[in-house]
Amino acid sequence: MKKVWFKSLTALVTIAMLSLLLAACSGGDSSQGSTGSSGNSGEEKVKLKVYAQHFDDDTSKPFDYAVEELKKEMPNVEIVLDPAVQDGYQKLKTYAATGNMPDIFETDWVTLQTFAKSKNVLLLDEFEETTAFKNKLNPGVEGRLIAPDGHVYAFPFTGIEFQILYYNKEIFEEAGIEVPIKTVDQLAEAAKKLKEKGYVPLSIFAKEKWIPTALYQGFVTREEAMGYGKLDEAGVTELPESFITAAHQLRTLQEAGLFDVNATNTNYDQASSLFYTGKAAMFVNGQWEIYSSQEKLGDKVDWMYWPAKDEETYEKTKYAVNGSPSPGGFAVSQSTKDPELTVKVASFLAQKAAEYKYAQLGSPIVSVKVDKEITAEISPMMQRIADEILPNATDYAVALNNVSIKNVLDDNTQSMLIDGFSTEQFIKNLNSVLAKENK
Repeated sequence: MKKVWFKSLTALVTIAMLSLLLAACSGGDSSQGSTGSSGNSGEEKVKLKVYAQHFDDDTSKPFDYAVEELKKEMPNVEIVLDPAVQDGYQKLKTYAATGNMPDIFETDWVTLQTFAKSKNVLLLDEFEETTAFKNKLNPGVEGRLIAPDGHVYAFPFTGIEFQILYYNKEIFEEAGIEVPIKTVDQLAEAAKKLKEKGYVPLSIFAKEKWIPTALYQGFVTREEAMGYGKLDEAGVTELPESFITAAHQLRTLQEAGLFDVNATNTNYDQASSLFYTGKAAMFVNGQWEIYSSQEKLGDKVDWMYWPAKDEETYEKTKYAVNGSPSPGGFAVSQSTKDPELTVKVASFLAQKAAEYKYAQLGSPIVSVKVDKEITAEISPMMQRIADEILPNATDYAVALNNVSIKNVLDDNTQSMLIDGFSTEQFIKNLNSVLAKENK
């Protein structure tokens, strides 16, 4: 899920070449779509290559559990794991450009849209497994399965996930910072105190463009509950005032020293290490980080709501969720040799991953109904999510479907974390793409 901020001309040329190849490949060479055997007749073992996130307990344990369950259900299928690189799906896009797609791959909505155009993802609408999956969905998460264009591209295993701000309670106490932080000015003031104490105020893996974009949306949703979905509306040819307010807030926080100077060159491992070793006071990531943070910091860690421009706005908007129901999960390559079987396996893996997250991690944020009891001891932070956010959520953000606007947003939000990039440049660049796409 990580995207790299390429600075060199060589890297830019490489990306341009890959994009041309991707557009031209139209599904790639089907002879390279699957690994292992060429069919599933008789007792012959069928090998399916799966590109999935598998780098920490939150990603590896649900996947490994699903694979073990698959061995019982479909003993003739062997899963060959290709661990996903945290590079914003660049490796997956290279597979697509070179006609070497894995049979099943885990990806997000933006990438699915690109692969739909280049015919690298199988449309799942007409498969029986898709109908069965729809019938098992939890209420309110239909948008995770059914895309805005009405098609199904992937089987999700999580519900609507969202981003929160984590903080180290001991460091906050040492620096004399009161919680909850309710306003952006209070957050800026906290950043200054933490810098004086020698801490990185907020650790962020901004080498991946999606996370600064998610951070920015956190402030946007204090002003506009739709979040980035607002930018998809016809006639929105200039950045709305709510987004301009949030951009100024992001600039204020950057100038207050909230982010490390190397933030845009920092990957997840580096950023999380700063937080977990007590060198950073805050960390931004999805609610899925709760398990790792609780394991590594214990009672020292908690999460906070997104600050707003003033305390009145904070109280009014604290339950507007910084997350949207965009499609994603396990998709199937159009070049897989046995689509019926591969779709069945993709659906099974998604359902079993959801089962693990619910029953063994105690996460209520899963895509499908699970008929097993929760066996895990639910962490205090996840219990807060269950008690405070889920029953009181007033709004969820709406997904941004326009890839061109999303790409410009990603580039410029990342740049907002760098010295010398002004709010005026940010607004100008966004206005340019909005005028073109929404006229």
